[in-house]
Amino acid sequence: MNTVIIIGGGASGIVAALTAAENKNNHVLLLERQQRIGRKLLATGNGRCNLTNTGAAPENYHGENPAFAIPALEAFPPQAALDFFHSLGLLTQEEEGGRVYPLSNSANSVLDVLRFALDKAGVEQRCSCTVKAVRREKQGFTVELENERLHADKLILACGGAAGAKLGGVMDGYQLAKSLGHKRTGLYPALVQLLTEPDYPRALKGVRVQCSLRLKRKAFLLAKARGELQFTETGVSGPATFDLSRAAATGGEGLSLHIALLPQRAEDLKELLRRRKEQYPELSASEMLTGMLHNRLGRMVVKYAGLDANAPLASLGEEELERIVSACLDFTLPVTGTEGFDNAQVTAGGLRSSDFDPRTLQSRLVPGLFACGELLDVDGDCGGYNLQWAWASGRLAGRLGT
Repeated sequence: MNTVIIIGGGASGIVAALTAAENKNNHVLLLERQQRIGRKLLATGNGRCNLTNTGAAPENYHGENPAFAIPALEAFPPQAALDFFHSLGLLTQEEEGGRVYPLSNSANSVLDVLRFALDKAGVEQRCSCTVKAVRREKQGFTVELENERLHADKLILACGGAAGAKLGGVMDGYQLAKSLGHKRTGLYPALVQLLTEPDYPRALKGVRVQCSLRLKRKAFLLAKARGELQFTETGVSGPATFDLSRAAATGGEGLSLHIALLPQRAEDLKELLRRRKEQYPELSASEMLTGMLHNRLGRMVVKYAGLDANAPLASLGEEELERIVSACLDFTLPVTGTEGFDNAQVTAGGLRSSDFDPRTLQSRLVPGLFACGELLDVDGDCGGYNLQWAWASGRLAGRLGT
């Protein structure tokens, strides 16, 4: 009987444990430092758990070597993940953009079926269990707890990343891997709010808009995205913002966010404004964008364009209309940074992928050591991609090189 120890009871660790337990010659022990497994999983998708994305593809993943993720994703694609959860009794629904949620709209449903599966598979679980150190031995590993030492023939690091400290994000995995000779890249918060100069966002707190975004460093385009943006007291949030946050966290100084608030071409939008002016010449300029944008946002755009909010529309000339068009299609906010790891959903960066075999996720430095999930230098876009990586990498690591 081989003893397999998995350190970390999050999404990837749970699937790694279930996979390792399929081999009846393995005794599988899952160690979790929190009071219960899967705590971070419960917070995903605003508590709904966006458990995968049907369109997940290599281009949705990032790191020093994005191609590193391909073997795991090909071995366990989104449909395989869905088949896996359906086999556990979970009903799911697909929504816009390929996002998949449990039909119950509750992350608890996902965790519950995983817990049932762990119990049925005979996986031994220890919670409130902090691993102090790991050592490579001639045969296997020694795992040191506070008051106990355990032996493992195979060891899987599934400790997660630094993001979401309130939900269990820690540096433990990086430190344990370092003690075994592994190195990591720089770590950055990802899928996180952007911080901007507060002049405009503060007054727009809570306003949501469907838009197109471009993140620039001076004149250089770093990233772009489409989708929902939400203004906050300190900047911007929402799925489209999250897709730019990795580039913002790593992009350096002199960043700016360029927001196209309306989908029309400049000339078409200008014609709409001309028509509004002709129909309601007595209206104030503050009402120019009423019906096109959220009222607070429309008034702010007029202010951003430098117009007198009380001026009647009849008094606006072509130059003023062009300024409104420009403000609608390129509402620019200087970016001062991102929120930190406490508010990030994912860690960008991690253990260097060059030190692991992408076909097995086994260490090239330490035979018998595997890693999976957010601990590795792989992070995905917003929309279910990171949990898909967790399932796929956990599945691959749990096969233990077989």
